[in-house]
Amino acid sequence: MKIYETRTAPNPRRVRIFLAEKGITVPFHEMDLMKGALRTPEFSKLNPFQRVPVLVLDDGTAISETMAICRYFEETNPQPALMGMGAKERAVIEMWNRHMELGLLMNVAGAFRHGHPAMAHLEVPQIKDFAEACKPKAQAILVMLDNELATRRFVAGDSYSVADITALCAVDFMRPARVERPPGLANVERWYAEVSARPSAKA
Repeated sequence: MKIYETRTAPNPRRVRIFLAEKGITVPFHEMDLMKGALRTPEFSKLNPFQRVPVLVLDDGTAISETMAICRYFEETNPQPALMGMGAKERAVIEMWNRHMELGLLMNVAGAFRHGHPAMAHLEVPQIKDFAEACKPKAQAILVMLDNELATRRFVAGDSYSVADITALCAVDFMRPARVERPPGLANVERWYAEVSARPSAKA
């Protein structure tokens, strides 16, 4: 079993944090995204979408997509439960993880992929206007999250979950994406300080 990743990318980091929270050790194989390693025929057989991370099981099964990989480890190592326990909690965590994934991380990633000069040869066509359009959308999600965090400790409730992992990686990726964090979000800042201090955040 091993995981193919590009260490600087946010999605592989989500998996690393998830595994660290569960105390699971899996070998990682670094892929140089900037040099086209994800576009080789060999890697494309593992994931035709040419994205990381990809988990390859001992029987050769390749599982791509961050949440699919996390789901595999949640099922095989259910404690601590990072995707919830019981129908209601699982649904709420899934809901908030999707909000953070589609609303926050996707827009931050759009700003990076379409706005950073180093990505021009990978994101073709690179649309600068799209990058700029993504930035206020990501910021608006943080403002919304600040309001939500006034009522609870973590993104999806009073327990740390995969939704916090997604949100943390998105917020940290705002810096290379050149998306400014809106000022005055006291609840977000309180939450961010707490989740960033967890040992898993360094994974």
